[in-house]
Amino acid sequence: MNVKTKLKRIAKKLPLLPSLAASLGYGGARLKALKSLPKNGVGAEIGVHLGDFSHLILDIAQPKKLYLIDPWKAFQSEEYQESWYGQSTPQSAMDERHQGVCSRFQSRIQQGQVEVLRQFSNTALSSLADESLDFVYIDGDHTYEGAKQDLELSFAKLKKGGLMTGDDYGPGDWWQGGVKKAVDEFGWNSGVKLLWIENTQFVLQKI
Repeated sequence: MNVKTKLKRIAKKLPLLPSLAASLGYGGARLKALKSLPKNGVGAEIGVHLGDFSHLILDIAQPKKLYLIDPWKAFQSEEYQESWYGQSTPQSAMDERHQGVCSRFQSRIQQGQVEVLRQFSNTALSSLADESLDFVYIDGDHTYEGAKQDLELSFAKLKKGGLMTGDDYGPGDWWQGGVKKAVDEFGWNSGVKLLWIENTQFVLQKI
């Protein structure tokens, strides 16, 4: 079964995925990023939201272990006002999102395939052993400082040859290109190989 057919079947079965699958267009850069993830590895997703993309990671990359990292916290500062977790979103809604993710992946959590870490990424990543991950998908704090920190901390947790990929590379919206700036700077690291950047997606490899 090819990936396009598999995504269509997933979209039909799962109520929260049709809009996501449609936005991916069964192709494009985000699907390409998903397909680049190593199979049967250990990975982490930073920035989980409702778990839609998490589900695609699980079904396409089929990791033996996936850490889902998100604080599910509503931020009150002006900087985050227009984000999904800004001033217009009450903390109660963030609590519901977290509970929804836990319920959605309950069987996988019980099996040990998924572990939900409701923590800021710096705290969650510090609890993982260095060079223990095969991949990290970064879609968390989009500010320059937040993206820079996620790149640096994730890099330390990757095995040699591991992939660090993520979303929203570009001029940006409320984050004013913070992700792009952080990725561009990090790409000069001598231990990093840029595999590709396409549309809003980037893929780096630890060498």
